Amino acid sequence: MDLYPLFNSIRIAFISTIVVFFIGIFAAYYIAKAPKIVKSLADIIFTLPLVLPPTVIGYLLLMILGPNRIIGKFFLDNFSIKLTMSWWSAIFSTTIVIFPLMYRTCRAAFETYDEKLSEAGMMLNISSTMNFWFIRIPNCSKGIIAGLVLSFARGLGEYGATSMIAGYTPLKTATISTTIYQLWRINDDDLAGKWLIINLFISSVFLLTLNMIENKKIKK
Repeated sequence: MDLYPLFNSIRIAFISTIVVFFIGIFAAYYIAKAPKIVKSLADIIFTLPLVLPPTVIGYLLLMILGPNRIIGKFFLDNFSIKLTMSWWSAIFSTTIVIFPLMYRTCRAAFETYDEKLSEAGMMLNISSTMNFWFIRIPNCSKGIIAGLVLSFARGLGEYGATSMIAGYTPLKTATISTTIYQLWRINDDDLAGKWLIINLFISSVFLLTLNMIENKKIKK
């Protein structure tokens, strides 16, 4: 049994989750403080990937990053880098798909944060950066952890957009989801079922582990 799809899926989900961790936190932080009109518009834009069909997202990415498109052609002609049909191409699609999950949970956490804690930190001459990372973030950790859990779990099972921009090539771009689809196409239900169980097991273990960590923090 070739385990490359397992390794590749975890790698893509992990990298994408790290990317949305930083982008999602900063987007949520500034949007939470923005005027109501700006917040409403930003919510529509940032949450759109959550309601769009993944295949639509994949199509839009191909229209931007494809080898015959402006950005894709620029990288191909100047750096000999093809932005599609590689394992890391899936990071583009997965990041976009899971971003709304991180953004929404972080924004909700920031909106319920007690600003008096930051004000107390400023009175103690704590820098804004230190205040953000060591006061605000720890006190919003419940929402942030929830965003990480949802983002990784969703990234691990992403299929639609990934299949369009990265395709399916054994030992190159194959993920668990695309592998299950290909096995279904050739009527290999036994192997497809094994991959399904593996996917369910990893997602369940990851969710359980983070829930245990979260419960310990709450008890403390």
